[in-house]
Amino acid sequence: MQYPLREVILRYKCSQLNRFVAGASQGRATQRRLLLEKVGRAANSDFGRRYGFDSVHDVASFRRQMPVTTYEDFRPFIQQVMQGNVEAMFAPRTKLLMFAMTSGTTNEPKRLPVTELFYKEYRESWQLWGTGVYRDHQELLKRQTLQLTSDWQIESTPSGAPCGNISGLAATSRPFYMKRVFALPACVIKIRDFAAKHYTSLRLSMASDNVGMLITANPSTLVEFARRANDEAESLIRDIHNGGINEQWNVPAEVRHALRSKLRPNRKRAAQLEALLDEHGELLPKHFWPHLGMIANWTGGSVGVYLPQLEEYYGNVAIRDHGISASEGRMTIPLADNTPDGLLDYAHHYFEFIPADEHGDPDPTVLEAHELEEGLDYFILLTTSAGLYRYDIFDMVRCTGFVGEMPTLRFLNKGRHFSSITGEKLSEHQVVLAVSKSFNELGLAPVTFTLAPTMGEKPQYELLLEPGEATRHASQLAQRVQQHLSAINEEYADKCLSKRIEPIAVHEIPAGTWAALRANRSRARGNFEEFKQPCLVSDMEFVDKLPTPLAGAMPGRAAS
Repeated sequence: MQYPLREVILRYKCSQLNRFVAGASQGRATQRRLLLEKVGRAANSDFGRRYGFDSVHDVASFRRQMPVTTYEDFRPFIQQVMQGNVEAMFAPRTKLLMFAMTSGTTNEPKRLPVTELFYKEYRESWQLWGTGVYRDHQELLKRQTLQLTSDWQIESTPSGAPCGNISGLAATSRPFYMKRVFALPACVIKIRDFAAKHYTSLRLSMASDNVGMLITANPSTLVEFARRANDEAESLIRDIHNGGINEQWNVPAEVRHALRSKLRPNRKRAAQLEALLDEHGELLPKHFWPHLGMIANWTGGSVGVYLPQLEEYYGNVAIRDHGISASEGRMTIPLADNTPDGLLDYAHHYFEFIPADEHGDPDPTVLEAHELEEGLDYFILLTTSAGLYRYDIFDMVRCTGFVGEMPTLRFLNKGRHFSSITGEKLSEHQVVLAVSKSFNELGLAPVTFTLAPTMGEKPQYELLLEPGEATRHASQLAQRVQQHLSAINEEYADKCLSKRIEPIAVHEIPAGTWAALRANRSRARGNFEEFKQPCLVSDMEFVDKLPTPLAGAMPGRAAS
């Protein structure tokens, strides 16, 4: 595609983005219209009849009919849809494209329906985000974009519907005018081996110096990507010089065949890379992509610890946050660089919010988007075209301002009972299952513990234990917990397999630490009996902030 055509398309897309931003001044009306549309479409489904959707005519009646939900409320209906009964959740003839795969909060993974309408909204939302990037960085119109994503056809449901990553579906269905913008052919997502996929992505993209933007969800992925480029520099240069991909990499034969025209020898580029390696003594993206001007990934919450490393590997480039997004739906659209704040995606989903200090209460205050207060924290409830209603995604956000009637939000964390440093989304329930099973298998008496994230060269979860029988079996215990947690949470397993997270280690803390923690927190909250030992925390400074042990305290017993 020629650059003038890209500029024409950008002007058209900018008009859509301008309407979206201007429309925030009537966001309240848009939100309520979307709510009634989504509920009305599903009124005759099994789920809609169960919850009396035909009685919903405004926000108040919606809240009367529909309680706050989690995935477990939808699981039996989703299982029916996976068997082929679309009307369990949707109107007749609703077209289902796939199921998004993600980890659940129990030992059962989640599968989320992706309808044709939901996917249309997903693409529109990403186009708004992308338009903002190209509007602010028009030099990228002359460059290629490297996006790292995963396959949308990893497994199938009993009815034959594909299950995988929705971004992979987007990669295979880009509009014609965008295909030449992206450096990687869509078939690369078919490489299941993580290391082989990254090597192949580097082999293809390093053959050019014209990469201007990198896109992937988690900055930890880009740290590993840059390290692999340097570690495999000689092999990559050799493959670019000779053509092809070294046979040592586990790339399926059909993918190698599809890529053959992209893997021709490029001796000139190989010589350039060799010279860069000789000059710098290492080969990093900041060396071989001189036109790199944008990195797009999450920056909010705990992933912010990776941002200094991105500059080390990629140079001083602008960073545009992805926005708060998940398999369940996109929630914000950032419109400026170097900030995690984004405008609520009010035009595609219906949103409600629970004040953070009331989350988990039996009857919390529930607010609409226009009712938030700047500077306060909330949990998001999501209603979408994918069959989710008042869905508690356990994302805690901060309202940082308003555009018209609609808030701008910043992601803080996954909530009190979650930890997600690189996208693994561990739940306290999963951790308790894994640790309890490990103790039982090793014949160890249960004791008080906390699993806490720490950050060295790479992130790691440490199992904090006071001295005792368990710490004398630290190595075995750590291996068992790692094994069981990986089996329960497939996303955690993937992050460990790709070496974005180090395996679990046991960390012995001084005797009396847990008693001191309980005393400190009970003093602050005024109720000693209601203190609950945190079995999982998301605070990467938790270990450093542990209190001084109480004198004469006994080692911790099993938390109730």
